[in-house]
Amino acid sequence: MAYDLITMGRIGVDLYPLQTGVPLAQVSSFGKFLGGSATNVAVAAARLGRNTAVITRTGEDAFGAYLHEALRGFGVDDRWVTSVPGLNTPVTFCEIFPPDDFPLYFYRQPKAPDLEIDAHELDLDAVRDARIFWITGTGLSEEPSRTATLAALAHRAKSGTTVFDLDWRPMFWRGDISGSRRGPDAARPFYVEALKHATVAVGNLDEVEVATGVREPQAAAQALLDAGVEIAVVKQGPKGVLAVSRDGDRAEVPPLPVNVLNGLGAGDAFGGSLCHGLLEGWDLEKIMRHANAAGAIVASRLECSSAMPTREEIDAALAAGAVL
Repeated sequence: MAYDLITMGRIGVDLYPLQTGVPLAQVSSFGKFLGGSATNVAVAAARLGRNTAVITRTGEDAFGAYLHEALRGFGVDDRWVTSVPGLNTPVTFCEIFPPDDFPLYFYRQPKAPDLEIDAHELDLDAVRDARIFWITGTGLSEEPSRTATLAALAHRAKSGTTVFDLDWRPMFWRGDISGSRRGPDAARPFYVEALKHATVAVGNLDEVEVATGVREPQAAAQALLDAGVEIAVVKQGPKGVLAVSRDGDRAEVPPLPVNVLNGLGAGDAFGGSLCHGLLEGWDLEKIMRHANAAGAIVASRLECSSAMPTREEIDAALAAGAVL
């Protein structure tokens, strides 16, 4: 069976405060949710009716068991979610200061299991046959995940649609054995290699600068096309999103008005909707408007995975011209 979408990358437990505008030290209660960018994208696409699966790893612990249950509940195939003895399932905390301040605290030490994905354990035929395959920049940050990610891309050889979520998280890029951090210049060669195998690249201004060395949106989009992709998607924050294709199509779409509660997860909803639109064969502008609406809906809600919208909710937001 060929999947509509297979994603590969982070998974974890989000422990989000149930109070807003409160520092983490003063929060008294939390909600527990499935998290991790690549995993959330699979959930978002499944919510839109797509047949999805995720390749990732958890700890051999109670939180790992919870994530399997949550994935199945969302309709995401968990057959390639395996455990790593001796490592803990990651947890992530955040603070919520609407409309635009949402500090994240990642607990992924000494190493996150999702960075232990091994090339020898991949179902490469399933990766090749999926209609869309989605990988992230974080998957390139450490071995053996880096080699596994590049091996999957090489085996797929641009069959179908291959999306590279640039996903720059500097705190995940550890340097030498002393733990010193590596900057964008050290990460860029791995981004360049992944771009050679991708057909779509998605990132915000910081992320496209890491990948290409260019920050200006139009120039960055062209740099991504020059690096090998067919479609470049550049998120510009309050200015909306720019999408440019190699064949000359172009769309620049403003954000949908929304009262933001928690901006975390909006990008993953955008990604799931992007995949849905690509599978539907929509034009770039329709894909971007639909994806913007999906992201805005999640930004109006506390959680990420369980907040992913349905087709009906996205259609309603687009019809209203805002998230109500």
